[in-house]
Amino acid sequence: MKQLIDMAAGRTPVDTLIINCQVVDVFNQRLVDGPLALGLGKVIGIGQYEAKEVIDAQGGIVMPGLIDSHVHIESSSITPPQFARIVLPHGTTTVIADPHEIANVCGLDGIRYMLDASKDLPLNVKIMLPSCVPATPFEAAGAKLMAEDLAELISHPDVLGVGEVMDFPAVINGDEAMLAKLKLAHDYGYIADGHSPGLKGKDLQAYAMSGIKTDHECSSVDDMLARIQMGMYVQIREGSACKDLVELVKGVNAGNARRCLFCTDDREPKDIINGGHINKNLRLAVAEGIDPITAITIGSLNAAECYGLKKKGALAPGYDADVVIVEDLILFNVRRVICAGREVVRNGELLVDIKDYHCPSVLNTVNLAPISFEDFKLPLTSEKARAIGVLPGGVLTQALEVSVLSDKHGLFDPKLNSGLNKLAVIERHKASGNMSMAVLADYGLTNGAIATTVSHDSHNIVVVGDNDEDMLQAVKQVESIGGGFVLIHNGEVIGELPLPIGGLMSDQNAESVAKTMGELLEKARSVLKVNADIQPIMTLVFMSLPVIPELKLTSNGLFDVRSFSFTETNI
Repeated sequence: MKQLIDMAAGRTPVDTLIINCQVVDVFNQRLVDGPLALGLGKVIGIGQYEAKEVIDAQGGIVMPGLIDSHVHIESSSITPPQFARIVLPHGTTTVIADPHEIANVCGLDGIRYMLDASKDLPLNVKIMLPSCVPATPFEAAGAKLMAEDLAELISHPDVLGVGEVMDFPAVINGDEAMLAKLKLAHDYGYIADGHSPGLKGKDLQAYAMSGIKTDHECSSVDDMLARIQMGMYVQIREGSACKDLVELVKGVNAGNARRCLFCTDDREPKDIINGGHINKNLRLAVAEGIDPITAITIGSLNAAECYGLKKKGALAPGYDADVVIVEDLILFNVRRVICAGREVVRNGELLVDIKDYHCPSVLNTVNLAPISFEDFKLPLTSEKARAIGVLPGGVLTQALEVSVLSDKHGLFDPKLNSGLNKLAVIERHKASGNMSMAVLADYGLTNGAIATTVSHDSHNIVVVGDNDEDMLQAVKQVESIGGGFVLIHNGEVIGELPLPIGGLMSDQNAESVAKTMGELLEKARSVLKVNADIQPIMTLVFMSLPVIPELKLTSNGLFDVRSFSFTETNI
């Protein structure tokens, strides 16, 4: 403290002085003239100081490091070190990560892997302990975590609370096991994240009564305002599949802006590398009329205060020296990034060596029972069937009733039903043999199949196709590569992305994953003719998540999220 005070008073030189800049003052919501002084990994103050190093900002804007308030790193298909490599150049210096994807596969070992893989990175990775493993009682995940399991990690220095509570009926109905997890967070002075699409009125008030403090599932201004009224923070999401920002910023005003955060939730490496990370959220918000300083505050101080990161989110004496220099307050193109006082990015180039991290405990996770062509039969008993209807621009689905033709054996054949595909979910953790089938509408795939081990949140194998032969081949191929994505066209493998880490993450670098994923997306559209209005991969991986309306498929059967109960394909 004495050293810092001596630097602030000007008695000893600071470590770094950033000159020729304006500094974002998030507390007074204004720009002030620099220079900005840094020392011992902290912000020293604003003004002229003797310095060991001088950085010329060349007229740029100096702002706090950006914070992603809710992200699943695993959904980028890359490891935490690789994730750090691509978000740091865009000015993100802290992320609040919920590792419930790998926890659903590997349990506590998965969470420990994420903590260990994130240790000593220049990116600050803070962890929310997954509350819903599995996401609901209706799924077959690779693990089941109770409050006593989470208690083993709750005191870890990089843990900030309990992750998104997707099983909102359990909260509303006072389920003791769920309340025990919330109590664990509260006992440690932490918060619990929320996930409450569609909740209104007394149900929403009961959900908020539990002490859940955030929600990233708002899709309308009315949803957003209702949750802010309850004292919750709303995480304004802009991901690869779910893009809510443009709609939600219409509800941001001077009175409620401090209850808003930015997040990505799920964003693919290609989208991050080419389009940005939280700086993209800022860019879009400003383009929609949000004041730039307000946008920066949403992307920094608000998240820090929400999650109790008392020394992050601002450029004031004693705050962590997580600093970003941008060209302007319109595009937010990043020139330099400083983490804990150390320059780590200059003009898009990393200045630090970030080593990857692998661990045997999260490998070899695809464990299938024997499967054959016969397992893909879907009997029809009438000319009407329930179908999962794909919707563009997000992960919501429609519960449809469609006309169907059966083959001579009374089975559903997509080749006889234009616009319809067959969807299957196969349990892949304990080789139970559990498998379910459904009709999928408006996905559009022809002459092939796509299979993946990435299927939120239980991460069983999901496969879609228009013929059983290709679907079976896709499943066996994804098993042979240890998990990942596989595309089959007329009996031939036309693309694959192995994800050996939990069946969720690659052991390759981010650029390689982004390139391969881009090729898969292009082939899904051009060769397999998947509906051009949807994102083929991201849409598929959400088809088995039974907490997002309206109709989803788990390995245990077709699930109606509206009634939170199983239903049948045949009507």
